[in-house]
Amino acid sequence: MTDPLTAAPAARAGAVPRTAGPRPKPPALRAWATRAPLLPALVFLIAVTQLPFAATLVISLFDWNALRPGERRFTGLSNYTAVVHDAGLRDAVVTTMVLTASVVVTSLVLGLLLALLLDRSFRGRGLVRTLLIAPFLLVPVAAALLWKHVLYNPEYGLLNGALTWAGRLFGVDSPPQPDWISSMPLPAVEAALVWQWTPFMMLILLAGLQSRSPETVQAARLDGAGDWQVFRYVTLPHLRRYLELGTLLGAIHIVQNFDAVFTVTSGSLGTANLPYAIYRTFYQAHEYGQASAAGVLVVTGSAVIATFALRVVSSLFRGGVSRG
Repeated sequence: MTDPLTAAPAARAGAVPRTAGPRPKPPALRAWATRAPLLPALVFLIAVTQLPFAATLVISLFDWNALRPGERRFTGLSNYTAVVHDAGLRDAVVTTMVLTASVVVTSLVLGLLLALLLDRSFRGRGLVRTLLIAPFLLVPVAAALLWKHVLYNPEYGLLNGALTWAGRLFGVDSPPQPDWISSMPLPAVEAALVWQWTPFMMLILLAGLQSRSPETVQAARLDGAGDWQVFRYVTLPHLRRYLELGTLLGAIHIVQNFDAVFTVTSGSLGTANLPYAIYRTFYQAHEYGQASAAGVLVVTGSAVIATFALRVVSSLFRGGVSRG
């Protein structure tokens, strides 16, 4: 019979020793360890975006004019009521809608035509693509200054120079030299924005064209479809999501555009959009509360548009993954 006092040490001696090492971290601690490198970016994002918006929201509840700092008082939602009933801001809303719709639609059409051109193989395509992308790479203020002084100037602008050259070619001694900004202020701003945003639409639609299935196009041509039938029944349905994406992203940026309006027309002649109207209320009228209320409404509207844009982007990615 085995003595239990002697068997226990023997059993312990024959047992496999445990490997020494750090204990595994709990799941919650491991999750925080993986998220820790993102905390500085999150803190920076909150400090840069959310804290100023919270301050703007608080200021919008006060009647605050910088010329009368001692008369600041809490008024609740009265600034929002004043914004809604302000005729100037209502006109700015209409101008913003017209400006956004015209720029986005024109940029989409021109971007689609350029994307169809670059989807073909020809000599020098890389150089042409680089030149077409160049306007989008310019600083917005520089692009607006380029249009204002190089093209629109009535004395030395290229547009009036082209009219002078064409007049001399056809025997007209004194062709018209219009002041483009004064005669058509809103189209002048729209042309500058279309020139800068067409490359953006072109890149999105070109990516959509290059993701098109060659087998589908080849099958359509074997069935006797011409170029127009292929474009209408194959290419255009495939580009629907890309067209929606370009429309939404372009609308978000054009609604918030300030540089072109400020640089080309200084908001005069009926070209003041919402960002410029807020700037004028804040810096010229010194109505901090009313300008903040208008800014909150603009941010809220932009957030609604951004929500639809994110949904389109996510559906686009899901569609790409399912096709892959």
